[in-house]
Amino acid sequence: MKEKDMVNDALSMLNSSITGYANVITQASNQQLRQMISQIRNNCETSQYELYKMAEQKGYYQPASQANQQEVQKVKSNFSQ
Repeated sequence: MKEKDMVNDALSMLNSSITGYANVITQASNQQLRQMISQIRNNCETSQYELYKMAEQKGYYQPASQANQQEVQKVKSNFSQ
């Protein structure tokens, strides 16, 4: 397996984990459990971002082009209505 494939698989798993942790947090009524899962999610987000930056530097991932100001304003106005 190529490094690029392993990185993409790891990013996919981290993204799924982050989503799963968020779901657990919103459904947990015990505050200590919520805090513990929040910390785990935060650590996972940090790992995901570090891996993403490495993938971007190695050319494994090309982010979408940045939106221009007009596109940003259009999205903002859609959400503020």
